[in-house]
Amino acid sequence: MQKLITILTFAGLTLSGAAAEAQIYSWRDANGNLVVSDRPLDGNARSFPVPAAERVRTTRPVVIPSSVYDKLIAQHSARHQVRADLVRAVIQVESAFNPLARSPRGAMGLMQLMPDTAAEMGVDDPYDPAQNISGGVAYLRRLLDRYDNNEELALAAYNAGPTAVAEYGNAVPPYRETQRYVKLVKGLTEVAARTERAVFNVYKTIEIVNGRSIPRYSDTKPASDDFEIVTRQ
Repeated sequence: MQKLITILTFAGLTLSGAAAEAQIYSWRDANGNLVVSDRPLDGNARSFPVPAAERVRTTRPVVIPSSVYDKLIAQHSARHQVRADLVRAVIQVESAFNPLARSPRGAMGLMQLMPDTAAEMGVDDPYDPAQNISGGVAYLRRLLDRYDNNEELALAAYNAGPTAVAEYGNAVPPYRETQRYVKLVKGLTEVAARTERAVFNVYKTIEIVNGRSIPRYSDTKPASDDFEIVTRQ
């Protein structure tokens, strides 16, 4: 799950006279996300004083476009022969492309590697996108090999662990979280596949009719080399 961090800006600093003191409140929501606010909106919120500040205000975090990681995904997917759209879907569901994500259970980074898995895959810094994707894709490849390229079982093991999959006779465990996880990842890959199929080549040729140039379009490649490729969606 994505770790949400709200950036706080300090305002109204008191430089003289009686020092004011603002409060920052933090807590974990139902999904384990870290929430930081200038108001105690949760009964379990922890309070942190900010000396010499009359108040704080919250601002939205900077969002990094997922396309930033396209080259890393392509590189490590090709290296381990795992479909890039599967890797991208796993990252989307695991961390929503937040490289600093950390789950309540201790999973870290883009592909949410547990400490033991990160160490086993040779990942020294799980918050480094390159190392995280490298280790995550290598681990996903291992799971795919273990389950004869059965993606549902590999995804279930990625989420709940191979032991849980084995306990249920090499089937997706009946855990609500795991079944939802597999469904989400598979759904994203199906969307990617439909998008890829929607892109095709249209061939444009020119036919001379009564001295006029008439463009002709076809999805079949012409026999001659005198054509133009027009990509349609």
